[in-house]
Amino acid sequence: MTQKNQKAKIKNKKLRLRKMENSDSKKEFSQIYDKCINKIYRFIYLKIGSQETAEDICSDVFTRFWLNLNRGEKIDNPQAFIFQIARNLVADHYRQNKVKFVPIQDCPEIEDSQPSLEEKALSKSDFDRIKMALNKIKPEYQDLIIFHYLDELSVPEIAKIMSKSEGNIRVILHRGLKALKNECNKLA
Repeated sequence: MTQKNQKAKIKNKKLRLRKMENSDSKKEFSQIYDKCINKIYRFIYLKIGSQETAEDICSDVFTRFWLNLNRGEKIDNPQAFIFQIARNLVADHYRQNKVKFVPIQDCPEIEDSQPSLEEKALSKSDFDRIKMALNKIKPEYQDLIIFHYLDELSVPEIAKIMSKSEGNIRVILHRGLKALKNECNKLA
């Protein structure tokens, strides 16, 4: 990169930073960040299996979201938009690193300050069996089950994230649950 290009790039960054400082985007970004950070991190971590890499990708997700907010782009559903960025960055990570998927049962537990209803309802052995079964079903089914039951996203939100119709999401979710049930029964 030439010195002239480097100076232009630095100037553009400075202009963007000034724009960020003067905009109302900070408050909006902060609210959305607080609402979504744990869900996004959990999603990425379950897909990647490395705490450090998940943190890096999570940081990139919110950086890209911040840049889009400051460009003045209208984002109808910020949560769906952020999950789409996360899905894309996870895919990029696997493309660039040619890494194999890490089985969910090999991942250390992610501690959550508040146990979910699912965690309260399931005993430890049932939860472990579900994690093992989840790892054996198609990645698309894994994504939908994680989005809907762990991250508590609605079908319309998932449809936007996955760029599919709501009806298609319901069908795939049903098939995913059926596949998960079959795998759980095999492990019983």
